[in-house]
Amino acid sequence: MLIHAPQPWSDFRGGSYSEENREAWRALEDAYKAGKLRAIGISNFEKADIDSLLSECEISPMVNQLLAHISNTPFELIEYNKKCGMVTEAYSPIAHGEILKNQQLISMAERYKVSVSQLCIRYTLQLDTLPLPKTANPEHMAENAQLDFEISDQDMQTLKSIDTIESYGEYSIFPVFSKK
Repeated sequence: MLIHAPQPWSDFRGGSYSEENREAWRALEDAYKAGKLRAIGISNFEKADIDSLLSECEISPMVNQLLAHISNTPFELIEYNKKCGMVTEAYSPIAHGEILKNQQLISMAERYKVSVSQLCIRYTLQLDTLPLPKTANPEHMAENAQLDFEISDQDMQTLKSIDTIESYGEYSIFPVFSKK
């Protein structure tokens, strides 16, 4: 179970909700200690949010679920999560489909004889994150699991420097996709 965001969506990346987060975290710790939950974590937390929790928690978060994909990879935060003993779960590794339009990625995927989705998921795996792709299509699910290839170091460097997506289309309404 996760605390979904360190602030309400209506004030995302706005004010401080440290006390509220610590209170919610204490409830998750209690449920975990009682055996009601097998894992507890956070989502969309940045370093300051993490530090606030760590300053008073008994059980450290096991995971920080972040928006992480080619063209939007929070490298420093991924490293900080690792330093704190957390798994980084990379949600939306295919950028809500927007990344599928990138011609550079289409060409690279063709060279590897994989789909752009597979390339994106493999990228997050090679960053030592846990990808969380979303699809209701059984064929896409099966394809997304076929990741028995490795992206070369040179191509990983290229992928790490792909231009940031300017718009997530209809999903741009969600605060995590904003430029704030």
